[in-house]
Amino acid sequence: MAETPNVNAVETSALCKTYRGSRHRPPHPALIDVSLAIPRGSFFGLLGPNGAGKSTLINILAGLVIKTSGTVSISGHDIDTQTRATRRAIGVVPQELNIDPFFTPRELLEVQAGLYGVPASKRRSDEILDLVELGDKANAYTRTLSGGMRRRLLVAKAMVHSPDVLVLDEPTAGVDIDLRRRLWVAVRELNMRGTTVLLTTHYLEEAQALCDRIAIIDAGRVIACDTTQGLLHRIDAKEMTVTVDIDLLTVPIALSRFDPELKDGRQLVFRYPPSRTDSGQILAAIGEAGLRVVDINTREAELEDIFLSLTRRQGAVAK
Repeated sequence: MAETPNVNAVETSALCKTYRGSRHRPPHPALIDVSLAIPRGSFFGLLGPNGAGKSTLINILAGLVIKTSGTVSISGHDIDTQTRATRRAIGVVPQELNIDPFFTPRELLEVQAGLYGVPASKRRSDEILDLVELGDKANAYTRTLSGGMRRRLLVAKAMVHSPDVLVLDEPTAGVDIDLRRRLWVAVRELNMRGTTVLLTTHYLEEAQALCDRIAIIDAGRVIACDTTQGLLHRIDAKEMTVTVDIDLLTVPIALSRFDPELKDGRQLVFRYPPSRTDSGQILAAIGEAGLRVVDINTREAELEDIFLSLTRRQGAVAK
């Protein structure tokens, strides 16, 4: 499909979804005025606690849930008026391992390509299997594959129609470290080839390492959306643990202005805003106190800190 290069891969504007209530339960708003712009070619993370609305948003993009109001477009195609084009523009890798155990990987990809109307001459089953490191398993029954291989096969299955957008819904849940690494090698390669990746995960360190942009959703609302580095800079905090060469009974007067915590006699823990305090100032003050530095360990703000700060704050507002 020929698309305008500057069109976002996914756009939502004032998107709302309210599930109808029953006799015993009131209507439930799952999404409230969600507006997002996911740039073409990005690796975009969608994070949030359980029940935040992530699955509802993904299901609307995939055409499995009907929105209540607002607009949604995928690769410039409106999901209401250009349904066929939006279906071809997106591939979804679900949480569940929904694979027929009596097919081989090659057969599964061929059937999936046929469902999308991909002509036999344009199918890339073997190429895609090689990309996800399953080329040597092309003719094995899927029931013989390991859990990690089946996860990668789901990614391959979602790619048979060459979608512009690949949605990964908790793809590494329950997957061991080595298989998770191999899955991300395959997905990174797809992203480098131009596929836009939309990832939901509860592994925040995974999102921090992979995603260039991240949105955090809670109680149906987008509470943050920024580059990964932009989010990390929202918490102006750093921790530096310095081990010195002698045992200390109290914090030296020369260091009191930094208010460090004394641990185990030889460890001084400094917590400070890096925008106002330079680590060099602290190290210089340690030298002025007549102490020699034996070891330094620093901890920067992490995505988990941002996530917990924002979702707790949102919960407090909701109460």
